[in-house]
Amino acid sequence: MCFSATVSFTAGAGLALVGSIALMKAKTTSQYVLAGIPILFALQQLTEGLLWLALSHAAYARWADLAMYLFLAFAQTVWPILVPLSMLLFEKDPLRKKILFALLGTGILAALYLGYSLLNFNATARIEEHHIKYSLQFPFQSRLLRGIPYMLATAISPFVSSHKLLRLLGWVLVISYVLTAIIYTNYLTSVWCFFGSILSMLILFIIIKLNSQQAFRTTAH
Repeated sequence: MCFSATVSFTAGAGLALVGSIALMKAKTTSQYVLAGIPILFALQQLTEGLLWLALSHAAYARWADLAMYLFLAFAQTVWPILVPLSMLLFEKDPLRKKILFALLGTGILAALYLGYSLLNFNATARIEEHHIKYSLQFPFQSRLLRGIPYMLATAISPFVSSHKLLRLLGWVLVISYVLTAIIYTNYLTSVWCFFGSILSMLILFIIIKLNSQQAFRTTAH
């Protein structure tokens, strides 16, 4: 996370617990995929905790590149695929499914571009103002152009869902992105993951709520 190694490791442990509970509560394939998001967030935060140690303690310096690239792999390539995929698996409406397929394709293209750039262009990380600043020397340096496909896949796909609870995820993603971009412009990659972790608690709530609604409908019939 964006404040210290201790915060990152603590958050990672907490997210792993939330994710484990969500997995235990999940009952369908779509719910299992959604429940996997907190687990992956936990791994992402643990890698940034290791990066904090590597950047601030010489004894761990040899782990800096590995930790940085693992964190960036999560941030840049996992979420633009997993978020629209998880929305698609829940969807039953034919038109909404087509739109989500298109957004998933957009996310895959974004992930391929960002993954290719991670492998072929320079990326650095350093501690600055109690945050980790990631500098990505990728082509198409315009954050707007580079970020549009990513945001369409990750933040817009929940709004396409016919499930009100899943659309709530979209609001959390968009609001957190806007706040981070305004307040922490230079540390967007790191700090947005702090807000993104809030999704884990929301995902657990959604899974429990969906199952309770299903149980109510079953009982009613």
